[in-house]
Amino acid sequence: MKKPTQRIALLILWLCTQLSTFAASKEYTLVVEAYDWGPNVSKAIIGLDSPIKTVDHKDYTVSATRFSSCVEIPAVQASGSRSVVFAYVSDQQGKRVAEGNFVTLVLAVAPNLPIASPIFYSQNPKCRGNNWIEYKLNIKDNKSNQVWDKEKNRIIPLMDQFDLSGKYKVDDSITLSYAVYTPQVRAAKLPLIIWLHGGGEGGSDPSIAIIGNKVVNYASPEIQSYFGAAYVLAPQCPGAWMHNKKGVITHGQEDDMYNQGLLAMIKNFVRTHPQIDQNRIYVGGCSNGGYMALRLILADPNYFAAGYISALAYQSQFITDQQINSIRKVPIWFVHAKDDGTTIPDKTVVPVYKRLKAAGAPVHFSFYDHVTDLSGFYGGENYYFNGHWSWIYSHSNAAKLDFDGYPVKIKDKPVTIMEWMAAQKK
Repeated sequence: MKKPTQRIALLILWLCTQLSTFAASKEYTLVVEAYDWGPNVSKAIIGLDSPIKTVDHKDYTVSATRFSSCVEIPAVQASGSRSVVFAYVSDQQGKRVAEGNFVTLVLAVAPNLPIASPIFYSQNPKCRGNNWIEYKLNIKDNKSNQVWDKEKNRIIPLMDQFDLSGKYKVDDSITLSYAVYTPQVRAAKLPLIIWLHGGGEGGSDPSIAIIGNKVVNYASPEIQSYFGAAYVLAPQCPGAWMHNKKGVITHGQEDDMYNQGLLAMIKNFVRTHPQIDQNRIYVGGCSNGGYMALRLILADPNYFAAGYISALAYQSQFITDQQINSIRKVPIWFVHAKDDGTTIPDKTVVPVYKRLKAAGAPVHFSFYDHVTDLSGFYGGENYYFNGHWSWIYSHSNAAKLDFDGYPVKIKDKPVTIMEWMAAQKK
């Protein structure tokens, strides 16, 4: 039998071991990037006790856990390993350096890898649509047994440049949130790009409206360069843009409850930002937001310089010939997929485009067989996304062809959808 002094010594040794283990647990920084299919956790940045010059990604294992207090995430999507494909010595922001106290682990991402996503789509009425979920990593250095399992910071490139605090009170029952990108360019006048989210991005957190899909890309250097810098405004409604006053979806057969307040919000934003060029205001959106973009153009045909609309949800049967004629001078570029099972093209975009074309409108229409992998990493043209996701071609500035299959041109030069839009003025 051990003496009391021995038991105390063993207890002290055990406590020291536990404290050592606790002290070894450290914090990490998550990097979340926007992809065609949505946001993924693409990197993890960990801090070291001493500087190093080289690192081997094979020394690390990473596992992820996803959970939500509102909805149960399927077990196969709730936890799993994350593949580390590369590692490099970096600073605390993830920038590569020759020698430093941080390591950036590059994690595998893919459109069919839900364990990489920090958001989750739910049909639960309490948290319907896309929402941020709890996302936790456990990172282990297999050589030293060091563990990093607490998130310290989160970096979201491009989105971090947006102001997410915007609120506009329409009335006592409706408040619209919004995100805005303000270019750091001194110029007399700058254009405004407006994007209206789909049905899955409503709520009161405008970060979802710009990261649920790749909307943040409108603030990217490439797209900004076409406009010589531009404001980007992403309004968010509490529910769905197509809701009528009873909260029921309308396809245009009756008025929705948001268009008047939204148009007032946009005009107020322009009025309070005198640097915006009122001759270069562009409005676009997808699905629910595609409906609303066209609804705003119909409401005030003289206000917008152009429209860019994906997966249009506005049904042609509810648009009168008089309305078609009223917007015949507004340039619009439609984007849609033939296999879209949500916004059926033969009910929406195809007849709307043909009616506008017959009226002499300066419209274009990129009509895809399928929505495919633009990167080429996941099968290219042989990988099919959901056919409803045609906004991918707008956000990635990949739409180039017109309804006849030939390139859209300006002064005999083929252009992309963003190049075309940047050239439109009232």
